Amino acid sequence: MGWLAAGDGYEVALIEGRVAARATSGRAAGRQLKSLPKALRDHPEVDRLRRFAEWLDRHAAACVAQVDLWMVSSLPVPTGLLARVWPDEAWQSALRDMAVVGDDPDEVGFLRDATDSGELRVVNLDGETVRLSPSTVTLPHPVLLPDLDDLREFAAELGVVQKVEQIHRATWRKPADLKAGETTVSEFSGGSYDSRFGLAARATSLGYRVSGGYATCRVRDAGSLVEAAVWIGEPYWDDEVTTGGLSWQDLDGRTLPLREVGPVAWSEGMRMAAALYAGRRVEEGKDA
Repeated sequence: MGWLAAGDGYEVALIEGRVAARATSGRAAGRQLKSLPKALRDHPEVDRLRRFAEWLDRHAAACVAQVDLWMVSSLPVPTGLLARVWPDEAWQSALRDMAVVGDDPDEVGFLRDATDSGELRVVNLDGETVRLSPSTVTLPHPVLLPDLDDLREFAAELGVVQKVEQIHRATWRKPADLKAGETTVSEFSGGSYDSRFGLAARATSLGYRVSGGYATCRVRDAGSLVEAAVWIGEPYWDDEVTTGGLSWQDLDGRTLPLREVGPVAWSEGMRMAAALYAGRRVEEGKDA
C-alpha cells in the first residue's frame, strides 16, 4: 500500500500493521516519522487505515483457524482452492511449510508454492523441490504422519517455521492395553484452581469451548465428529475446583469406550486435558 495524503504537509501509510506518517515538506520531507503527529490522530484517513489494519488482523486469524481445522480434521483440500488463495499474503503465511500429502500417502512434503494452474511445489524428505498436481491434498494431523520424529528433525534442518502448529504439535498415542468398557482417562485429573472461573478462563483462552461443567473440543476423526470433554466444575461455583476426567462422546451423546476413540480424537483430547492441567496451582515449599 502506498502513501496517502492526510492533512497539510503529511502522508500516511500502513506499515507492518501500524499507521505511519511522513512529512511532505520541510527538512523532514520524505522521511518516516517516529510517531504519529497529534494533528493526524483523529484524521479520517488515519481512522480508515486503523480499521483496515484491524480487518487484516481478523482475516489473518481466520486463515490460520481454517488451516488448523483442515489439519486437525485431516480434510481433503482441493489443490485448485490452494492455488486461488495463495496470492493472499495471509493465506500464504498460514499455508507455507505445512506438511502435505497428495495421491501417495507415503510421500510427505512441505508446501512452498502454489501456481495459478493448481500445481503445488513441495520440498520432499530428500530435500528436493518437486511438483504435485493431485485433485486434493491433505494436511495430516501429526499423529497420522509416519516417522514423525524424523520429519521433525528434517524440518529443523530446513528451517521450517509453521504458522499453524502441526509438525511440533504435542501428540499422544493411544495405549494398546486399554480395558474393555473403560470410558474415562484420569491422567490429568486433580489439577487445582482457585476458582472455576479461572479454570474456565484458561480453557477459553486456549481456544476450547466451555459448556455446562465441561471444557470441550470437537474433532473430525476418520470422517466422524467426536467431542472430547474435561470436567471443570459446576457453573457459578466460586470455590476451589480441580480438573476432572477426560472422556469422549459421539454426536448422539453416547460416551465412547476408550477402545473406540480414534487416534486424532485421542491425541487432541489428551492435548486439551494436559493444557488445562498445566495451568493448575502449584504449591511451593518443602511440603508441596
